Amino acid sequence: MVIMAKAKYSRQKNGYFQARVWDGTYQGAKKHYVTIRSKKSSKDLEVKVQQYNDRINGLREVVNQNVLFGDFAQKWLTVYKADLAKRTQLGYAQIISAHFKMIADIKLVDILPLHYQLIQNEAAGKKGTQCQIRSCFYQILNAAVPERLYPMNLYMDLLDAMPYIKYKPAEKRPLTINEKNAIAAADLSPSDRIFIDLLYGTGIRRGEALALSRFDIDFSKGEININKSLAFDRDGSPYIKEPKTKNGYRKVPIPQAISGELENYVKNEISGTQLFTNRNGSLVSHSGYKSMWRRILKKLNKVSAEPIIGLTAHTFRHNYCSALCYQIPKISVKRIAALLGDNEKMVLSVYNHILMEKEDAEGAISAALF
Repeated sequence: MVIMAKAKYSRQKNGYFQARVWDGTYQGAKKHYVTIRSKKSSKDLEVKVQQYNDRINGLREVVNQNVLFGDFAQKWLTVYKADLAKRTQLGYAQIISAHFKMIADIKLVDILPLHYQLIQNEAAGKKGTQCQIRSCFYQILNAAVPERLYPMNLYMDLLDAMPYIKYKPAEKRPLTINEKNAIAAADLSPSDRIFIDLLYGTGIRRGEALALSRFDIDFSKGEININKSLAFDRDGSPYIKEPKTKNGYRKVPIPQAISGELENYVKNEISGTQLFTNRNGSLVSHSGYKSMWRRILKKLNKVSAEPIIGLTAHTFRHNYCSALCYQIPKISVKRIAALLGDNEKMVLSVYNHILMEKEDAEGAISAALF
């Protein structure tokens, strides 16, 4: 005869299985209890009670249950990310201000998978942004656990609700034939023309171009000294910073095609030391740059045979790298990397892509074996 295990809880007159469980708090000197119910079964109630007790036990480990998510997120940014580059810090700050605002006033201990999902829903269709949200959210709560501000058991539950997001950034591309034709034909202002010519002819980064002064250009040697970059603060105000790595310090040749125009611009078109400024002569701000780029795109589209879409300052840099890679072995991978102020791995990735486009596997096998 099989003996059935006795159910831990019995169904009450109201139709529910129920249990009174301590919620971890006191009213005066007495423990405070809550009632947990299940309409399914005694076993289901046991699971609910266990889950509740796990949560309460986790909360007992928390030393301060009143810390707000928004306050801790700011602390995490200023303390745990203090050593990062300013641009990276700004990236995290933008995620926090733009996407975590809806949960900023919620207590840290009350953060649940639901809150994470609501934030991700707001960024639906933007995989890149969702990846950034996941990374930032995870790091904030990961920092809160050892500070005993967020319970480990809830943290583990949250991780289960944060699956990895598959995201492949848009593939970098060189300039199209249409874009090259539009650049040649566009009626750009002197400063806009020189900005585009520098990006096109030297492969320097946007910030490196915007930071250039007349003292960085040596026409006698035909080279530009890259030793700084312009970046934007959280409010869009500009500041000058050093290159991120020692590779960033370099000298790049001025192509003959733009040398004369660049020299005329430096000698006759600018009154101060900076090559590019706002209208008041100050460093180019973020809003100033956006206005500049919109103006350039408008002029390019005016003479373009088809709409120009997705053109950025970095497109010119990738175009420069691709053009040089087509000249290998006349120029080495090491030299290309030095001109770009980057590493050889990056150059090789571009070069390999070019080889894949050009490769003829069947022909290569025939030539090698027969």
